[in-house]
Amino acid sequence: MSAPPQAAGKPIAGKADLVAYLEAGCKPPEDWRIGTEHEKFAYTVADHRPLPYDGPRGIRAVLEGLVETFGWEAVLEGENPIALTKNGCGITLEPGGQLELSGAPLTTVHETCAEVHTHLDQVKEVAGPLGIALMGMGFQPKWARADIPWMPKARYEIMRAWMAKKGSLGLDMMLRTCTVQVNLDYESEADMVRKFRVGLALQPVATALFANSPFTEGRPNGFLSYRSHIWTDTDPDRCGTLPFVFEDGMGFERYVDHVLDVPMYFIYRDGRYMDASGQSFRDFLDGRLPALPGERPTTSDWADHLSTLFPEVRLKQFLEMRGADGGPWNTICGLPALWVGLIYDRGTLDAAWDLVKDWTRDEHEALRAQVPRLGPKTPFRGGTLLDIAREVLAISAEGLRRRARLDATGLDECHYLDDLREIAAGGPTPAEGLLAAYRGPWGQDIDKLFDDIAY
Repeated sequence: MSAPPQAAGKPIAGKADLVAYLEAGCKPPEDWRIGTEHEKFAYTVADHRPLPYDGPRGIRAVLEGLVETFGWEAVLEGENPIALTKNGCGITLEPGGQLELSGAPLTTVHETCAEVHTHLDQVKEVAGPLGIALMGMGFQPKWARADIPWMPKARYEIMRAWMAKKGSLGLDMMLRTCTVQVNLDYESEADMVRKFRVGLALQPVATALFANSPFTEGRPNGFLSYRSHIWTDTDPDRCGTLPFVFEDGMGFERYVDHVLDVPMYFIYRDGRYMDASGQSFRDFLDGRLPALPGERPTTSDWADHLSTLFPEVRLKQFLEMRGADGGPWNTICGLPALWVGLIYDRGTLDAAWDLVKDWTRDEHEALRAQVPRLGPKTPFRGGTLLDIAREVLAISAEGLRRRARLDATGLDECHYLDDLREIAAGGPTPAEGLLAAYRGPWGQDIDKLFDDIAY
């Protein structure tokens, strides 16, 4: 959602060019990469408040410190740094000041983990002397929506106004949530469809295993993943389980048709965002867009529009797996490991599809509705989702073993699943661990959380 604006791109003549844009993402397996994105909350150590943009303990100070200390390059909007870039990575701002690392496309989970730890070390070195700390959760545990400062990004002003018209929780999504996601490649249209279907069907498993948002404004909210629940009342046009993905005829063109029916947010021209909220990309193709009459889109306009859809799995020129809460630092590498093991090996992708191929639309919707509250204990086919999670982790581990990508000590990528295996064996999810601490040693004092789980 928070990526820097795209370059101008090539002119688009019609729908065939939009399909070709997605087709251009096809890559042979030897060129498949892993891109991991993770968001975290930043706050002042003294009072646990979220950071403003400006000031000695503000987001701007953190960004400028990363530029000065570690050689990141600032991306400016006007005179404000709103993102950083370096070596294929990006650091961006979510609307409420959540810091996101958009990782470089890497070849192994080992490399992803090294990138994650380097980023954490850099941010802590800059933030610590400023009296700033960071933590990973799916939802801001203490502060109300009105307490969160908005970041000075023009696209967020447009989205803010539109979100308020579409659902009751869209502004909470923007200001008070954090996620971890992994971006993965596909070989062909058929490969994309198979991976898309497996990803959508099994996204509730990821949501359950990574559930980590049980508090709202200092008290338990009745959910394990409140972040996941928020997406169910954000914007029905651009969220959801996408039932058409499981239907005959699914492919690049079918997805393009879906995206064309989603109202636009904005257009980026001459260094500024133009409000096109509620307008149609189909009209844009015909030169009839009210915000820009007579002009037709470019590939950068299409890339921007693709980025404004928020389903559980999102297709660009790669697939984004989007179902996990932000969480403890040592669990971040588990998400790319989970999905790489499931879908980057032909045999395990087939096994994962065999597991889910007869699930019905009603079952998909029931899991989507119940998992945010019940997590692994969600009832499913005479058992619980925990039974499915055990099968999924076994399939993923087999895929990682077959990849046989070893680190310097000779370990393959399977050990990144260890924390998830503990949950599958009956251990607590991150959310359940926090709830136990809240009811026990924290004495129901939510401020203890900020000290205990700081990165």
